[in-house]
Amino acid sequence: MHPVGTKAGRKNTLKRSRSLSLDMPATVTTDNSMVSQKFAVDDDDSGEIPLFSVEEIVQYPLPGYVAPTSLSFSPDDNLITYLFSPDHSLSRKVFSFNLETGKHELVFSPVDGGLDESNISEEEKLRRERARERGLGVTRYEWVKMLSSKKKIIMVPLPDGVYLYDLSSSKVDLKLQKTPSSPIIDPHLSPDGNMLAFIRGYELHVFDILYNKEKQLTFGAKGSILTHGLAEYIAQEEMDRKNGYWWSADSKFIAFTQVDSSEIPLYRIMHQGKSSVGPDAQEDHAYPFAGASNVKVRLGVVSIAGGPITWMDLHCGGNDDEEYLARINWMPGNILIAQVLNRAQTRLKVLKFDIRTGQRKVLMVEEHDKWVNLHDCFTPLDKSVSGGSGGFLWASEKTGFRHLYLHDVDGHCLGPITEGDWMVEQIAGVNEATGVLYFTGTVDGPLESNLYSVKLVPNRSGPLQAPVRLTHGNGKHIVVLDHQMQRFIDIHDSLTSPPKVVLCSLRDGSLITTLYDQPSGVPRFKRLKLEPPEIVQIKADDGTVLYASMYKPDETRFGPPPYKTMISVYGGPSVQLVSDSWINAVDMRAQYLRSKGVLVWKLDNRGSARRGLDFEAAVKHRFGRLDAEDQLAGAQWLINKGLAKQGSIGLYGWSYGGYLSAMTLARFPEVFTCAVAGAPVTSWDGYDSFYTEKYMGLPSENLAGYEFGSVMHHVRNVKGKLLLVHGMIDENVHFRHTARLVNAFVSAGKPYELLIFPDERHMPRRLRDRIYMEERIWEFIQRNL
Repeated sequence: MHPVGTKAGRKNTLKRSRSLSLDMPATVTTDNSMVSQKFAVDDDDSGEIPLFSVEEIVQYPLPGYVAPTSLSFSPDDNLITYLFSPDHSLSRKVFSFNLETGKHELVFSPVDGGLDESNISEEEKLRRERARERGLGVTRYEWVKMLSSKKKIIMVPLPDGVYLYDLSSSKVDLKLQKTPSSPIIDPHLSPDGNMLAFIRGYELHVFDILYNKEKQLTFGAKGSILTHGLAEYIAQEEMDRKNGYWWSADSKFIAFTQVDSSEIPLYRIMHQGKSSVGPDAQEDHAYPFAGASNVKVRLGVVSIAGGPITWMDLHCGGNDDEEYLARINWMPGNILIAQVLNRAQTRLKVLKFDIRTGQRKVLMVEEHDKWVNLHDCFTPLDKSVSGGSGGFLWASEKTGFRHLYLHDVDGHCLGPITEGDWMVEQIAGVNEATGVLYFTGTVDGPLESNLYSVKLVPNRSGPLQAPVRLTHGNGKHIVVLDHQMQRFIDIHDSLTSPPKVVLCSLRDGSLITTLYDQPSGVPRFKRLKLEPPEIVQIKADDGTVLYASMYKPDETRFGPPPYKTMISVYGGPSVQLVSDSWINAVDMRAQYLRSKGVLVWKLDNRGSARRGLDFEAAVKHRFGRLDAEDQLAGAQWLINKGLAKQGSIGLYGWSYGGYLSAMTLARFPEVFTCAVAGAPVTSWDGYDSFYTEKYMGLPSENLAGYEFGSVMHHVRNVKGKLLLVHGMIDENVHFRHTARLVNAFVSAGKPYELLIFPDERHMPRRLRDRIYMEERIWEFIQRNL
């Protein structure tokens, strides 16, 4: 519903995370030392009450989130490239930082401004929905790694085509041109930089960059019903798998998916806000509902020269034991690896295939009675490790926390690399020459993320050596390692500091240079007199420690507590709201409510992320029970502390948070007086198969859980006021959820309020719609809190 890989490097001796996206807009000026900001708004140090309008809530980028994004080292490690917005908007351009001269330069700026959402296809718009992408202008780029050339070239996909830009000569070349009837989808360079693969007309194509020749590799697609090389809806939305094809390390083959959705009844969405009717005012989606059929997925391999396809011995969909194709990797020697989940998501097989014959062998099996969480930690290793037999790194939650294990080439586990009551998040890089592994994780607490190093040596007896922390400062650290494993980029933020980008030594984490900072603070943050929330700990009914954050009104303006209180809710698996991160400091709706004298509270209930599998799986088969009860425990804590009072507490949330807001209002009518439920799942039989069945099981096998977990089951208890907010063309959580809940309210004779957006999907994107939404939400809170 909502939540850096590694690639083989030079001579297969180094593996590292090369680039990342912060998923936030960027801004920069070109300065010879560090990148500095320029703001149109001056600091306001007067004692006057700041003017905090509703419009402030919806402005992007958020205060302080103007740092570079999509940072990447050039193949020779002499440049760092990044996306950046000089005018502080969402529209970004490509910049570079020269590590030898210390200069920032504008590298690439689209003549026509680049992407603006009006010049892309419907398929691309839906892919942006899946990725929660808001960025405009240039949204992605890749380095061309031609081994035979010393040129510095990047590939930039734009709405009108795919460009190659030579940083050395400033030459720009439109290599592949799009047409309105034939957009280019998901272009990616081959590892050797000579070829470009992409999807056009639902078929896989390659383009020879050196000879300007295009070749179609797959045939037989049937529109959106049968596709080649595209990830299906479930993969994009729920599995965090955005791609449907994968280059081999030697650039000679491409593995790809064939997705057949012909057996899934199409779900039609009508554009009720349009003046037109017919095909232009409707769209059909192959949406797999809980308990119903999934798409059928095959895995094929094709040579870049074209010719016959070799189909792997794998058929996902309609096979409960091998229902979902979750991940694809290549190992040395062109061995293809597939991770396949059973429908219950309690067993994951790691299969290896002979791409010449399609024959398979089970490499290993991961099982858990709760569920198996997907990850991107599978990392092939060279023969220099594990006694000369090769092997791979794997992450498992078999101890209750995700940790790394070394496996030999046949899949046998040689022992753990990490251990403890904390989790590994991602493998940042592996230096096999020195035997050192770099990863990000929660060693220093679940509210933070840091970079650590450990020896790449398993230990079967006795405790492992403790990880060595390489990042400095509390909060969240996102890192990118260079190709030579000497330096890393550190994007660091915390509750009290906005994102800062520095270059550090991978040897000891020491600072080399600052790439981007905000030395004078964030003027918009200061002008509005925002304050970071206070993080507190409370206990659930069973004694489990829960983390919460609290935005208290200014006592000098609004007097002592208790205050009217709104609880900001998400509460679903794979998401964490409360953390030591700047994103919480600039939660603008929470800050707006605080400026109006409303206390805002967030609590990560049991079931939320980054606390281990037992903590997360407390909600298995029981959505709407413990999650809602933990939110009640948070409200009771506030009441007991004299910060809130019963009868003046409301809730708001979106998606799962919208569900939990409505559910908590219905289950505990004596405590909660109102709720705002945005795009809520109101009954789990109406949501998708992968997400729902992972946590709730099949509807036929958990009738009681589905019934209790439906908001409609509790409508009779509702005493407070409910505002439902929903986009009518939401293809993720269909408007049908809200409509079914409205029917239940009508049948029960209960009042409700409804705010709909006929032309919006899962979250309003248009500025006017977002402003209107926030105005109506605040007006609702004023009337009912």
